[in-house]
Amino acid sequence: MVNEIYEETKQKMEESLEALKRNYLTLRTGKVSPSILDNITVDYYGTQTALGQVASITTPDATTINIAPWEKHLVGEIEKSIAAANIGVNPNNNGEAVQLFFPPMTQEQRKESVKGAKAMTDTAKVAIRNIRKHSNDKIKKLEKDKELTKDESKAAQDEIQKITDQYVAKADDMYKAKDVEIMKI
Repeated sequence: MVNEIYEETKQKMEESLEALKRNYLTLRTGKVSPSILDNITVDYYGTQTALGQVASITTPDATTINIAPWEKHLVGEIEKSIAAANIGVNPNNNGEAVQLFFPPMTQEQRKESVKGAKAMTDTAKVAIRNIRKHSNDKIKKLEKDKELTKDESKAAQDEIQKITDQYVAKADDMYKAKDVEIMKI
């Protein structure tokens, strides 16, 4: 029973780190990534649809993203959606596709990206601690229901704390790596 709680705790904490990785992809680093457009939706026949589901997104070089819609009438709609998303560049519409030309990042922009990464990391660490609390509550309930002794409960909570510390350290390591990546010129 306690081992199941450990495994569930690890699994949920791993999911928190995966979410952090996905969030990091939306940050701008030295080279552009199509994932900066992941949160942008387009009005596609009255339905808000992810940009990646209505267009081909490519990065021909380190500072350019090319968005070629599968239906040409969407070019204007894509241009409006990107402008509204305020991702730091103005979309260029050539009638066939939309290009985004990203200027090299300034030191100030890099620092802002690092702040964003720090906030994302802090959010993930809060999620990890919430998972710890939930797991500890399960352990305490087992103790209350007399399925665990007080000593077993204390040992289980200590183990959950060790697991939590490992995952918080992993989140910090991910942040340090992202910081280096963003600040690298």
